[in-house]
Amino acid sequence: MHDPCAYDYALIRVLPHVERGECINAGVLVCSTTRGFLKARVELDEARLLALDPAADLATVSAALEAFVRICEGGPQAGPIGALPLRARFDWLVAPRSTILQTSPVHSGRCTDLEAALEHLLQRMVRRPVR
Repeated sequence: MHDPCAYDYALIRVLPHVERGECINAGVLVCSTTRGFLKARVELDEARLLALDPAADLATVSAALEAFVRICEGGPQAGPIGALPLRARFDWLVAPRSTILQTSPVHSGRCTDLEAALEHLLQRMVRRPVR
C-alpha cells in the first residue's frame, strides 16, 4: 500500500450551447505529479446531453472527449500536446476555454489509491445518482 499522496482533479463538462451556461459532467481528470499519474475517464450520458440539445452531434462530442483520454496517455497518438511533460498536459487540458467542452476549476485531494479516487469522482460527480 502506498503512502497518501496529493492529487489535483477537474471535471470535464459538455456545454452544448456555451452562451446558455447549461452543462453536464462527462468525465474526470486526475493528476498526481509525485506518482507520475495523469488519467481521464469519460462517460457521456447521451440522454442527458440530448435533453439539453436535441440536435447535439453525439459522435463529435464523443470524439472530443476521447481526445482528453489520449492527451492524458501522452505519446504520438495525442499529437504535439502528447509530447509535453505530464503536468504540462494537465495544465493545458484545464486551461479556460469557450468551447462546448470545458473543465471545472481544479480541486485538490489526498489518497492512497489514485485509481480508486478517479472511480469515486466519476461515480460521485459524473454518473447519475442511484436512488
